[in-house]
Amino acid sequence: MSTSEQTSEHPGRTARVAIDVGGTFTDVVELLPGTGALRFEKVPTTPDAPTRGVMAGFAATSGEVSAVRTFTHGTTLGLNALLTRTGARTAVVGTRGFRDVYLLGRTDRRVNFDITYRKPAALLERYDTFEVTERSWHDGSVVTPFDRDDAARVARTVAERGYDAVAVCFLHSYANPDHELAMREVLAELAPGVTVTLSHELSREYREFERTSTAVLDAYVKPVVRRYLGALEGELEDAGFGGRFLMTRSGGGAMSATAAREQPVSLILSGPAGGVVGAVALAEALGMPDLITIDMGGTSLDASLVLDGEPVLHQGAEFEGMPINTPSLYIHTIGAGGGSLGWLDAAGALQVGPASAGAVPGPASYGRGGDRPTFTDAALAIGYLGTEAPLGGTLRLDAELARKALQPLAQELGLSVPALARGMVAISTTKIMGAVRAITVEVGRDPKDFAMLSFGGGGGLVAVDVAVELGIPTVVVPPGQGAFCAFGMLLADVQHDASRTVVVALADLDPAEADGQWRAMEDDARAALAEEGFEGPSVVLARSLDVRYAGQEHSVTLAVGEGALDPARVAADFAALHERQYGHTMTDPVEVTTLRLRATGVVDKPELPRLRTRTAADGPLQRDGVRPVHVSDADPAVPYALYTREAMLAGDEVAGPAVVTEHTATTVLHASDVLRVGSLGELVITVGQR
Repeated sequence: MSTSEQTSEHPGRTARVAIDVGGTFTDVVELLPGTGALRFEKVPTTPDAPTRGVMAGFAATSGEVSAVRTFTHGTTLGLNALLTRTGARTAVVGTRGFRDVYLLGRTDRRVNFDITYRKPAALLERYDTFEVTERSWHDGSVVTPFDRDDAARVARTVAERGYDAVAVCFLHSYANPDHELAMREVLAELAPGVTVTLSHELSREYREFERTSTAVLDAYVKPVVRRYLGALEGELEDAGFGGRFLMTRSGGGAMSATAAREQPVSLILSGPAGGVVGAVALAEALGMPDLITIDMGGTSLDASLVLDGEPVLHQGAEFEGMPINTPSLYIHTIGAGGGSLGWLDAAGALQVGPASAGAVPGPASYGRGGDRPTFTDAALAIGYLGTEAPLGGTLRLDAELARKALQPLAQELGLSVPALARGMVAISTTKIMGAVRAITVEVGRDPKDFAMLSFGGGGGLVAVDVAVELGIPTVVVPPGQGAFCAFGMLLADVQHDASRTVVVALADLDPAEADGQWRAMEDDARAALAEEGFEGPSVVLARSLDVRYAGQEHSVTLAVGEGALDPARVAADFAALHERQYGHTMTDPVEVTTLRLRATGVVDKPELPRLRTRTAADGPLQRDGVRPVHVSDADPAVPYALYTREAMLAGDEVAGPAVVTEHTATTVLHASDVLRVGSLGELVITVGQR
């Protein structure tokens, strides 16, 4: 792709920028016009004024905001509102007799042996639930007409009580949405200041609790997200931005900011999605189709898989036990980031995380007022991190502040500060191993069959340690690892997902009727993409089916081509996919549950620039010195060679033990490990025997 390319839609705008707002840092990636080079930056996150941090990200780029053709943005704003329970005051309106669908849920208990377990608090109380006289059957036929007077009564109550948002979820509205549309009209008339979410606009699938939960989550964060996007768009407009504004979504693609305002539930789990998108692109470029990804940021660690060059996609996700009935990448998240706090539990045992120092005040070594020990402080105390190179180009760590923060905990445990710090790093490593095992060993996959792709500000500090413990032979560190999620955002295509429930035996499925439903979804998708500037060959439509054995709860999603379905081919493909995912097949009848469509607006993909190969004229790679690293009490000061990544060229090799620093992150390798620099600038570490 030529980066000097100009579009008729945005003449004169050539730059592309992605900004990913994390818990501690905001990552910035700029695709430089004319050269195709990628520039990675970090600026502090500003939780008190989120848009300020984003605009600071633009200020860190090489050009003006007015020169940006495409801006792709990732934010945890909606997720944070859920975590802190600071979203909108929300009401739920359901079918008469089904008022308690949301609060009852599935009534299951997943934690069976923990007597201290408490179900996470719901987003609202029963006082906030309402019912309206109406009802449709599963086939869309109306059994009880919509009672407009009853609906008006509810709408007046909603207005009187001062709710910010309303989630409407009527029984079987996935098959017939007319009553939900009528309820919106009544609310618009009698409660005009209230934000309204209709369940069928988010999910056209059966399962009432899942649809209701999705609608409630959307309504809960919608006012917050709308205010944020409105403020950000205003600041961008004032700065001269007139390009395409995209937001990353939980399913790994992107959506326009306009669509995000209407369906913010799609943003809730989008934070780490950019990293997985980038991992897929790198997997193809490197010829490594099977990757375990770990993304260690300031607050959390996200683990995911790339299988056969594709991300693992779930058709539903969860937040604290609350289902989100939209497609999402399979990402396992734990509280293990650079800001994770060290503490003692009730038994006096050392723990690390999930609580975090966050962006404010941050780790003690940041010098911003923090005085509690964090993973970052521990990594500095043992020598993984140093004070020589500023983090993100601006933040120089303070070793004395780190030591002071670690000292009280060390004294309480009767340890030296380095021994405590080593213990904190080891505990974090063990937790990360658990996250990787959860997406591999616990679902029947062997970590030894994968390479590990490590990124995020802290990933390179622990990746080799995790790989050693799990038997993973190779660790890959991508270019710009500290801002790799933002790089992935540059690659994200615009996506629209649609679905229709059709629970029917495969043998009884009418191919013509199924084709008609897919065509209707395709027409809607093309219209939506056209409004966002995608037409012709830039529009890709992909049909799929959810298929299962009769009587089973779980299904698999099977890609199908255009045209009439061949039931025999579907049955054969389903058996092969079921064997791969679950390890067996059955002789039971096969049934279809859902028709799906993914509509993609394909964006231009930036190409990773090739790194120049070192020649004799360049001379050998020079190290920057040596740093003592506390490996154990028996080896308290092992000399690790120091290298600067920006000085490395393709073909360079480094034997451990060594520390490689770069603008946005640090990578550690140990004795018997060997690092080789690839043609894209990736660091490929062959993990040695211990």
